[in-house]
Amino acid sequence: MRILVTGGAGFIGSALVRHLMLNTGHDVLVYDALTYAGTQSALAPIANRSYFRLHRANICDSMAVRAALTDYRPDLITHLAAESHVDRSIDGPGTFVQTNIVGTYTLLDAALAYWRDLDAGAKTRFRFHHISTDEVFGSLGDTGLFTEDTPYDPRSPYSASKAGADHLVSAWGHTYGLPVLITNCSNNYGPYHFPEKMIPLMIVKALAGETLPVYGRGENIRDWLYVEDHVRALQAVFERGTPGRRYNIGGNAERRNIDVVETLCATLDRLRPRSDGRSYAEQIGFVADRPGHDHRYAIDATRIREELGWRPLESFETGLEKTVRWYLDNEDWWRPIIAERSADVRRGLTA
Repeated sequence: MRILVTGGAGFIGSALVRHLMLNTGHDVLVYDALTYAGTQSALAPIANRSYFRLHRANICDSMAVRAALTDYRPDLITHLAAESHVDRSIDGPGTFVQTNIVGTYTLLDAALAYWRDLDAGAKTRFRFHHISTDEVFGSLGDTGLFTEDTPYDPRSPYSASKAGADHLVSAWGHTYGLPVLITNCSNNYGPYHFPEKMIPLMIVKALAGETLPVYGRGENIRDWLYVEDHVRALQAVFERGTPGRRYNIGGNAERRNIDVVETLCATLDRLRPRSDGRSYAEQIGFVADRPGHDHRYAIDATRIREELGWRPLESFETGLEKTVRWYLDNEDWWRPIIAERSADVRRGLTA
């Protein structure tokens, strides 16, 4: 297939592009505005492939989107372009509304016109795959799991903007017949993760000898998904999923935030011990909690497992060790980001 990946220079997008380029015969066009969290260096392993192209443009630019579709003629659009950091959304929600809602509308509008103009065979093959988050479902108590039928209850500007995008995609499927797919995933982690997010932030701060800032008492619970498991799931959905269906993707790895940080510290203790022989866990410090911090997210991935045969290959422990090893081996990737963009600043604490 010819696949247009919006946000293909971001964390999950670049992982998907690398997976497709290195493991399949699909042809890929990355459509990315290369904002602060989009790095061309994440695409370096496949940048010289003859069937890879990069188009720098914003999804809110309708003329650029239509030109890319007309020129590239994709069989599939995988839509990952989004503002994605909850803390940033608390400080500046307007950017999230513009990119995640208006940008998704702009892309849908152009995709519908493009799809309607295809011949019958190409029209049947075409898919619009929207990648979203479990945060649209709100917060769980101590028990229960999010399913594809869980009512939406977003709690942050970020999750509200993603929920709006989900509803637009669903509406374009129901109203206009556009063959859409929606996936909602749990917290991703892995190589090339922009170092403002929790796991890479803790790694780089630990190595710098700085305090590891944990919100509240670290009791909030997340379901963790190794990014390479996630992109295998995305491929399963857009190749074999039923148009109009939603699929939840989770790692079956619920952990309290404090447990994540302590496990990460123990992994670093083993792989790169501190020069003074003490544990990185001594650097843990608790900070004022994030406003409106959701208590718990957890995914029920029964549908994708039973219908499409996908399941995660990594446990949280094996995936975390691979992630830590990658950051230890690739300081030349993340150190310039830290120096140039001050990406380790935690946001949202004053709202």
